[in-house]
Amino acid sequence: MTTALADFDRRRDVALDLSGWGRGFRFYQPRNFAFWGYLMLVATGASGFGARLAREYNAYGQAIGLAVTLFAIYAAFFWWFTVRIDRYAKLPAKLMVVAFLWGGFAATWSMAGSANSAILALYAKAFGQAWALDWGAGLSAPFIEEPAKGIGLLLLIALAPRQVRTAFDGFILGAFLGLGFQIIEDIAYALTSAGSQFGANQVGASLATIVLRMISGVGAHIVYSAIFCAGLIYLLGRPAEPRRIVRGLVLTATAMLLHGAWDTMTAFAGLSPLALLGFAVAMIVAALGIAARVYQLTVTRERDFLRDVMAPEEARKVITAGELEAMTGNRRARRAHRKAGHSRREGRRARYVLNAAYDLAGALAAARGADTDRVQFARAEVARVRAGLPSPF
Repeated sequence: MTTALADFDRRRDVALDLSGWGRGFRFYQPRNFAFWGYLMLVATGASGFGARLAREYNAYGQAIGLAVTLFAIYAAFFWWFTVRIDRYAKLPAKLMVVAFLWGGFAATWSMAGSANSAILALYAKAFGQAWALDWGAGLSAPFIEEPAKGIGLLLLIALAPRQVRTAFDGFILGAFLGLGFQIIEDIAYALTSAGSQFGANQVGASLATIVLRMISGVGAHIVYSAIFCAGLIYLLGRPAEPRRIVRGLVLTATAMLLHGAWDTMTAFAGLSPLALLGFAVAMIVAALGIAARVYQLTVTRERDFLRDVMAPEEARKVITAGELEAMTGNRRARRAHRKAGHSRREGRRARYVLNAAYDLAGALAAARGADTDRVQFARAEVARVRAGLPSPF
C-alpha cells in the first residue's frame, strides 16, 4: 500500500510540473524582450483608443457611457463563463487579464485597424469598390485579426512559459484575447453609429448597434480566437502538448474560415433580411458547435492532470472513487453523480463535496503537492461538507 501511495504521489508531482498548474505569474519582467514588446503595443493601442474617446466625448458622451456600461456587463458575463469552464489545471487570473488587454488594445488599435484599412484600399484599387465592399472584409480581417491575436498568445508563452502548456491553455487564453478584441471593437462600432444621424439620436442609434453586436458576438471573436489559439499550440507544441501540425493547421484555418464567412455575409446571402438572418444564425450555430468540439478535444489532457493530482486523495480515502470520476469527467458525469443520491438534499451535498474537492485540488497545485496548512484545511473541508457539519466561520 505504501509503495502504491508513493507511486501516486510521484505521478502527482509529474502532473503538476508538466501542467504548470498552481504556478504564479509575474508580469513585470524587465529582462524579457517580450515584456517590452507587449507593453509598447498595448500602451500604443490604449492611448489611441483613449484619444478617440476623449476627442468625441463632448459630442457623443451619452453613447460612450451607454456602450462602455453595457459592454462591460457583457464582458463580465463571458469572463465568468470562460473561467467557469476552466475548472481543471486553472491558469492564473493575472494571465487572463494580460490576454484581455492585448486583444483589446494591441491587436485592435495597434495592429488590425491600420492593416485592415490598408488592405481594403488596395482591394478597392485592384478590383473595384463594389468587389471590395462585398469581399474585402472577408479576405482581410481573418488574415490580419486572427494572427494579431495569435501574436498575443506567442508573447504570453514567452512571458509565462511554465503556465501555458497545453492546447486547452491556448483555447482559454484565446477566448480572453478574443473577448478583449470584441469588446473594444464593439465600443468603437457603437461610437460610429452614434454619429449616423448627426448625433441627434445617438443613444437610439448606438443602442441598436450594441444589441446587434451582443447577439452576433456570441459566435464571433471569442470563439474564433479560442479555436485559432488552440490550433497555434498544436502547431508549436509545448512540454505538455505534443506537436500535431495537421491538427493545428486545420484549427487555425477553421477559425479564419469562420471569420471570413461571417464578414462576407452579404456577398453570400444577398440583401434579403430573411436570408441574412438565416445565414447569421447558421454561422453562429456552426461556430459554437466547432468551439464545443475543440473544447472536448483539448480538455482531455487537463482532466488527466486533475486525475493524477487527486488520485492520491482517493487512495487516502479523502474522496471516493465515484467523486474522482465525477471531478475528472464532463458535465454529464457530474450531473449523474449528483443524481445518484436518494434525495435532492443528498444531491446538493454531493455537489458541495465536489466543489470542496476542486478547492482541494487547487490548494494541492498551489502547494506543489506539499502537505501545507492550506491543504490540510481543504481536506478537512471535504470531510466537513460530506458530514453536513456547519462551517466553523
